[in-house]
Amino acid sequence: MVDILHYCEGLELVGFKPGSTILAEGERLGKIYILSEGQLEIIRERTQVTHVDEPGSIFGEMSVLLDMPHSATVKALSATKLYEIPDALTFLDKRPEFALHIAAMLARRLYYTTSYLVDLQQQAQGKRQDLDLVDTILASLVNPAELAKSRRK
Repeated sequence: MVDILHYCEGLELVGFKPGSTILAEGERLGKIYILSEGQLEIIRERTQVTHVDEPGSIFGEMSVLLDMPHSATVKALSATKLYEIPDALTFLDKRPEFALHIAAMLARRLYYTTSYLVDLQQQAQGKRQDLDLVDTILASLVNPAELAKSRRK
């Protein structure tokens, strides 16, 4: 992820104090942030999902690309410096190297998520009926129409 930092030259570097909220779940800012230094936590539905300290990590891209509110809150755990891209969609249109990097990152996330879900499905096979949700999620990753169908039931 450090590679993306090579492309950040000329972007504004913004500092955040420990405890500061950078992105709030449910809001829509239209910004993308790239971690330069510090530690962040990702919180979804009041549960810490992970913490991030790898320079080059990107935040806010799903909201921008899907034109939806942020799916999680990003908070600073330490003094943090982030590159800020205020009008991210326009920026990505003009800087395809960023867009390509984000596409590769999202493809990696999807690959690992799908692998994890398959592993869960194999572990649970024949054990619990209530784990049919895993089947629904896997089907929706392959065919989004399946998700809509399962919601109508």
